[in-house]
Amino acid sequence: MPGLVDALVIVAVVVLVIVRQFRAQAISTGRRWWLAPAVLTVVALREPGMVDAHQRTESVLLLSTELLIGLATGAGWAWTTRMWREPDGVVWGKSSKASVAVWTVGIALRAGLFGLGALLGVHPDSSALLLALAGTLLVRSGILVWRAQSLPTAAGPPRGPATAYGDVMPRPAWKERV
Repeated sequence: MPGLVDALVIVAVVVLVIVRQFRAQAISTGRRWWLAPAVLTVVALREPGMVDAHQRTESVLLLSTELLIGLATGAGWAWTTRMWREPDGVVWGKSSKASVAVWTVGIALRAGLFGLGALLGVHPDSSALLLALAGTLLVRSGILVWRAQSLPTAAGPPRGPATAYGDVMPRPAWKERV
């Protein structure tokens, strides 16, 4: 039963996070940006079957790779998010089309790891995926908070939205010399 609960939690979190990220939303730079990943980590670590007892080495290698993919996905997702500061000082963000590519590659790599684990006879537990999801959200949130804090304030020079990786950069206007 706990495996089913973990699977439902994973699906619910992924759907909630993905759907919310493709709508503009205010980015909180408060102190609790790490809370949701921390809760997911506690839920993941409460189960003892994260590492396959019969194939420890392979299981730990797959888990480590899963965590690295999760961290890379979180970083890629954060850097492909468009961010801007409204005149009232609130920072907003919205995932871009490049974010879809980051998620697609991350899911494909995870599916490949699952297949590799099945070939090796390693029985992965859903808590490993939940832990990697927590890592993804932690890295993403941390980078977004850092980027939000580095955006110029309303008192600074007007700049428009902060670009995300994959955005088309406007070409500078042609200047005639007189």
